[in-house]
Amino acid sequence: MSSFGKNIKFMIFGESHGKGIGVVIENLPAGLTLDMDKIKKDMIRRAPTKNDWSTKRSETDEVEIISGLFEGKLTGAPLCGMIKNTDTKSKDYSDLKIKPRPGHADYTAQFKYNNHQDFRGGGHFSGRLTAPIVFAGAVAKQVLRKYGISIGAHILNIGGQKDVAFNPINPDFSGICDKSFPVIDDKLGLKMQDIIKSTSKNLDSVGGSIECAIKGIMPGIGGPLFSGLEGNISSAIFGIPAVKGITFGQIKDTMLGSDFNDEYYYQGDEVKTKTNNCGGILGGISNGMPIIFTANFKPTPSIAKEQDTVDLHNKENTKLKIHGRHDACILPRAVVVVEAVSALVILDEIINVERI
Repeated sequence: MSSFGKNIKFMIFGESHGKGIGVVIENLPAGLTLDMDKIKKDMIRRAPTKNDWSTKRSETDEVEIISGLFEGKLTGAPLCGMIKNTDTKSKDYSDLKIKPRPGHADYTAQFKYNNHQDFRGGGHFSGRLTAPIVFAGAVAKQVLRKYGISIGAHILNIGGQKDVAFNPINPDFSGICDKSFPVIDDKLGLKMQDIIKSTSKNLDSVGGSIECAIKGIMPGIGGPLFSGLEGNISSAIFGIPAVKGITFGQIKDTMLGSDFNDEYYYQGDEVKTKTNNCGGILGGISNGMPIIFTANFKPTPSIAKEQDTVDLHNKENTKLKIHGRHDACILPRAVVVVEAVSALVILDEIINVERI
């Protein structure tokens, strides 16, 4: 499926080297004025930057809204946003139909779709598809602000070099979205950048993790067992290309129950917890504290080093040297994608509780 949502229906379409990519969102509340400048700001955050490790593919990522917006306000009809692909070099991928890239979906997609998949640039499996996700998430963030809910993320780790973690009780992500390299501690961010530069010079790539915080969500959102909030967030986050793991809250192997349990207290009429080891969710249901989770990203599979692969046409072992334009590390561009997906999930969870 390229869609999800129970109350807010969200569907991604397009391929990396097709005419365009886009998203359709159903059941958004009518009458909300969209701030297009804020949407454009998030699109720029996802776009490649002019540095040594970002892809050299240059797309404007201008979103053309086909339907669902009139005189600057949501109409209640499906909101459809489309982004044209303008800077494709499909010849760089001509060998990949018979020589799958290690670490990429080339091989699995071929079996799934009986050799009919669009393999250019990774097709529908490409990180390019995160552009319409960011647009949809930027819209969702604006709806969530009406509920007092805000979302922020930062790079937590690249190649073993860690940033400062969020304060789990009161995470502060103000200003991070304005940074070209989204970390809390800029000095630690420079060390991460050195790791990326060194990796890129060695024709390789590096992965890491992104920490995300959701503030202002009311208690009681989610459900038990298979309708749990953790499961719904996780399912959507795994839809981001390269995500291979997710953890909620603060947990260590050596913790005892007395260490992990978040003790309650009253703050005025509100129930709070002294710690937030559970990451804001218990029994699949929000407890009113900030939701905190970490998403783990594998290194970019498309690297310039020669690798072993197979020739599916001749059925023999062979070598592959990948051409094209790729990121040595996707973490700096993926921060806003994690925020976007989180916003879509939370909006889908709360929209049936109270309409704006």
